[in-house]
Amino acid sequence: MSIYEHYRPEERTFVDRVLQWQSEVEERYTPKLTDFLDPREQDIVTQIIGNHPDVTVSFSGAVDGAERQRALLLPPYLTATEEDYAVVALEITYPSKFVSLSHPDLLGALMGLGLKREKFGDIYVLDGHAQLIVAEEVSDYIKMNLNQAGKASISPEEIPLSQLNVPPTRWEEQTGTVSSLRLDAVLAEVYNFSRSKVTPMIEHERAKLNWKVVDQPSTEVKAGDYLSLRGSGRSKINTIEGKTKKDKWRIIYSIRK
Repeated sequence: MSIYEHYRPEERTFVDRVLQWQSEVEERYTPKLTDFLDPREQDIVTQIIGNHPDVTVSFSGAVDGAERQRALLLPPYLTATEEDYAVVALEITYPSKFVSLSHPDLLGALMGLGLKREKFGDIYVLDGHAQLIVAEEVSDYIKMNLNQAGKASISPEEIPLSQLNVPPTRWEEQTGTVSSLRLDAVLAEVYNFSRSKVTPMIEHERAKLNWKVVDQPSTEVKAGDYLSLRGSGRSKINTIEGKTKKDKWRIIYSIRK
């Protein structure tokens, strides 16, 4: 059985990258640090590296529960330290009484600097300040050039990772049934909407499957997939348990709270 059979066609390029990383570490006995990966990519890395006898893998996004994390692949005789992940925390303060600052504002500002999304991790917008987790290799560039986000004039300052003030998150597991594994049917169940409401949202590119925008309601959902619907949060399909006596699919999924 080909390894590609376990993944979506659009994930094969990333699977090839992971296999290349594994090969480099195995053959050269040198560490490999990746850019920030989303949770689906982290799952793929873990699945492929698995219990490889000559390569280990660990992840860090600076704080426990970080969504986006860097992977560090090592020969088995090396042990990772926090410094090896090369992540930097930046603090931004702004006058919240006079101007607002949102996650999309900061994301857009960072992308506007010409940076790849993979070079920064989670973004936390709090009351009166925001915190960014970025790759060390671009931190100086960001500090020098990130001076505007939305309508706010900003000046990022580096802070110790211990000063990150991360809002708590949790995942709530639920069980449901769906008539099919189509994206519109699954999203309707997970977010408690009618399919007639969900379908046009998908068609207008308001849904994501594994962090990629999808506009086809008939797209098939699989176990391990991450879903999101704009304004409704993130979810993950944990398992698909088969058909019920009424010929519906029983699914176990988690919603990020």
